[in-house]
Amino acid sequence: MSEATKPRPARPFSPNELNPSGPDDPARFLNRDIQWLEFNRRVLAQALDPRNPLLERVRFLAIFGSNLDEFFMKRVGGLRRQIEAGVGSPPWEPLTPSEQLVLIRERVLEQTALATRAFRETLVPELRRELIELLEWNDLAEAERAEAETWYRRNIFPILTPLAVDPGHRFPFISNMSISLGVLLRRPGESEALFARVKVPEIGGKLFRFGASRRFVSLQQIIAHNLDDLFPGMEILEVLPFRVTRNAETERDSDDAEDLLEQIQQQLRERRFARVVRLEVGARPNERIMRFLEDELQLADDDLYETDGILDWGTVNEVADLDMPELRWPKWSPVAPQGLEADDADIFGLIRAGDILVHHPYESFDHSVERFIEAAAADPKVLAIKQALYRTSGDSPFIPSLIRAAESGKQVAVLVELRARFDEARNILWARKLEDAGVHVAYGVVGYKTHTKVALVVRQEQGGIRSYAHIGTGNYNSKTARMYEDIGLLTCDPGITEDLVGLFNYMTGRSRQTEYRKLLIAPVAMKRRFIDCIEREGELASAGKGGRIIAKMNQLEDRSVTDALYRASMQGASIDLVIRGFCCIRPGVKGLSENIRVTSTIGRFLEHSRIFWFGNGQADPLDGDFFIGSADWMYRNLNTRVECATPIEARPHRERLWEILQLHLTDRRQRWVMRRDGAYDLSDPPIVTAQGAQLDPAYLGTHQRLMRLVLETRAREAAQRL
Repeated sequence: MSEATKPRPARPFSPNELNPSGPDDPARFLNRDIQWLEFNRRVLAQALDPRNPLLERVRFLAIFGSNLDEFFMKRVGGLRRQIEAGVGSPPWEPLTPSEQLVLIRERVLEQTALATRAFRETLVPELRRELIELLEWNDLAEAERAEAETWYRRNIFPILTPLAVDPGHRFPFISNMSISLGVLLRRPGESEALFARVKVPEIGGKLFRFGASRRFVSLQQIIAHNLDDLFPGMEILEVLPFRVTRNAETERDSDDAEDLLEQIQQQLRERRFARVVRLEVGARPNERIMRFLEDELQLADDDLYETDGILDWGTVNEVADLDMPELRWPKWSPVAPQGLEADDADIFGLIRAGDILVHHPYESFDHSVERFIEAAAADPKVLAIKQALYRTSGDSPFIPSLIRAAESGKQVAVLVELRARFDEARNILWARKLEDAGVHVAYGVVGYKTHTKVALVVRQEQGGIRSYAHIGTGNYNSKTARMYEDIGLLTCDPGITEDLVGLFNYMTGRSRQTEYRKLLIAPVAMKRRFIDCIEREGELASAGKGGRIIAKMNQLEDRSVTDALYRASMQGASIDLVIRGFCCIRPGVKGLSENIRVTSTIGRFLEHSRIFWFGNGQADPLDGDFFIGSADWMYRNLNTRVECATPIEARPHRERLWEILQLHLTDRRQRWVMRRDGAYDLSDPPIVTAQGAQLDPAYLGTHQRLMRLVLETRAREAAQRL
């Protein structure tokens, strides 16, 4: 069992944390940021799990590092501002901002040390056995050093710009997430030490590869060992690699923005120069360089993170990208949904015959969702296309389709959310291209971020106008659809499409519609409807009529929803929560949440779908209430974002959703079980007998089982057609 998967002793965050005194005790809520770091620990565990293929483990190490970078950019700066402004924690938070930062630092140091140790002691030797080597400069043969230096002189040296710091040269700007070398040097015969900074360029890769071999050395090391070329005639005393992380949070309020596009562009400029919230340095840093950097960047000792590992874990992505299929998971090709296998399939006719539920990446995104928009753009009977774009890929097929539709005379309206964090620049580019083609582009509802994933197609047919819709749990992003698990519904149900017409009027116009026939819409009614469903299950349980809830999502943090779940649990309702990321509810506390169980599924695909099931007192679970949608049970999703959830009514589709939920709840390979202190333990290990490990299908894991199931289903369908 790896260090990341070992059960850890409970460690309370506050004196009353493990045993809240009652339903009003702030300790009933786990801290969001600490729980987020618990999630990243589960990601790190995938890198340490020998059951995963070697290069996939390397990839998880890069994901762990990327997640940590994003955490500092999004969360730490806000806590710093709270402390500086003298703002304490809200009533429901038992930890002060200062206490949170102490715990964050403790967890980050622990996890990064574990990652570094595992990389060096486990992954590097395993890679070496596969003839993959990440070398130190001192490990290189003379011929290899000469090869690296020749390449460096031709391709890197002309780009480098050493920047001195002295009375005539100000301290240079250090860009976010870039790696630099802090150099301490002096003139021969003089005692004064001088500082200079050399930025490691962000071009091409971060590793130099020796020919066709699988031997690498980092660009950072090549530069560090060739500094004499940059500072001829100077004596180099010390070299310290370092990396800064800047705050990505902005304090502007978009409610009063006269021009949202202009404001977002200004925020992007401000983010580039935002405050530094973390300084990472190499091992055993030179005290003088370190203090100089702290002073110039206005940092405290607690902002400094020393490592003897890799400063930027994204570097190992280049190793994970090696073309060695034997060291990866077997290639998975999503299958086309039934009826959509042929290129000339009539998608509108199929939707008229009955709703289509698609499950990505097991079923093909391009054969279903992409085709839906492409067919609408090409179909002369289509009068209008409306779509909400939150995030999309750089080479998105949706943008050309929407442009072609507008150029052919169709009414095309697109809601482009400019505030999708870290995708703002890309979304601005798409918005301008769409506007140039005559597409009606809206930038969102003032005061709310538009996070819903919906599309509407209006078509002229023999019996009159008919509307078709797609409602999904994930973004219209063709690349992530091959890695993220999501669910979507294609339908022409008038109850749903009429609601969507009203929703688009709300998003693009000045409609203030608050009542919808079938859809659950945030911020107007979704939260109330979900809480009503939770309370109903509690009442059914107290009346001895069942009371059962299963909810799958990315995060759970909203305190009103959490308290409703606690009340339902105290009434006897049985509640299972499948939460991939952070979860602030505390399960298993006697008298509060003893009927609540929380699990997390981590593995090959990123679990992203939101599925909500309420038993509604029915003996057959398929007769309960099923919903899918774009919203987690978080305050921001339910109160400050435009979100949409749709009921799933067709019985075959309910069977599929129920099967998905049951696979997650019975998984004995990828499922992590949350303890009441907020820590997680890996689900039951296989029982080993004299004949070997127990061959229960649950040990395959949810993702493997779903891949098998979809292939078996398609094989049966093909056999029936024959």
